[in-house]
Amino acid sequence: MNEKAYKTMGVTGASAIAVGIVTLVTGVAVGVIAIVSGARLLKDRKGLTF
Repeated sequence: MNEKAYKTMGVTGASAIAVGIVTLVTGVAVGVIAIVSGARLLKDRKGLTF
C-alpha cells in the first residue's frame, strides 16, 4: 500500500514540475511577443497623420 502511494507521489511530482516548466516557457514567450508588439505599435504611431 505504501509503495503505491510512493509511486503516485513520484509521478505527480514529476508531472507538476513538467507543467511548471511548460507554463514558465509559455509565459516568457507571451511576454516577449507582447513587448515586441507594443514596441512595433509605438514605432508605427509616429507615421500616422489624422
